[in-house]
Amino acid sequence: MILVRVSPRADELHRIWSAVASAVTAGYVLLQLFGRRAGSTQDERQRKLPGDELVARPQIVTDHAVTLEAASPDIWPWLTQLGWHLGGYYTPTWVDRLLFPDNWPSLDHLDPVLVRDLHTGDIIPDGPPGTAWFVVENADAPRSLVLHSTTHVPAGWRERFGVSIDWTWSFHLIDLPGSRARLHLRVRGTMAPRWFAWIYQLLIVPADYVTALGMLRGIARRAEAHTSPRPSGRIPYTRLTEVTT
Repeated sequence: MILVRVSPRADELHRIWSAVASAVTAGYVLLQLFGRRAGSTQDERQRKLPGDELVARPQIVTDHAVTLEAASPDIWPWLTQLGWHLGGYYTPTWVDRLLFPDNWPSLDHLDPVLVRDLHTGDIIPDGPPGTAWFVVENADAPRSLVLHSTTHVPAGWRERFGVSIDWTWSFHLIDLPGSRARLHLRVRGTMAPRWFAWIYQLLIVPADYVTALGMLRGIARRAEAHTSPRPSGRIPYTRLTEVTT
């Protein structure tokens, strides 16, 4: 019988690495949980919302929500000016710089030129012209805004790998007593092939804890500030392939 003696230092390193691995695993599990439901209540997650029918069998559903010290009519304009080279997405500055370096920084005020009277069929760009965009499926001011996209696929992947995505962003505002409101964002999506859905679930869902919840908190901070609208000097896209001149 051969006995292998493990040195105290090796045993200590093993315990340290085991603790690190456990902490990383626990942190990732929490990010998956928060990326799917941070800020939302069980009632909100179970509630049927306009736009749910557009992706009838989603592989991924996330719900995020915040309470705002502002009324729905004061929040709605912030939703109508969001978008690429419009008002941005109101995410934290470091997120704008890291993930969306080609987009303009998120505005901290409303711009009368960028605030839109949205209707079904309108386009909200989410990248340079012709790359990615949302189509407005429902705009019930100041209650519900449903955006739909099948364009959010990395360049060339649709042709090379047969990748597809069908997803919705559904914003919903509910008035609360005292000129307050609840802003709820639900994202529903289905992807193909299966490996593409796995990538989304492994990487994008945890990131939503920062991006989606960060966007809602950014809207809350701006709407609660009640800053007066003023021009930003930005020229909005009018079509997917050009800007106004």
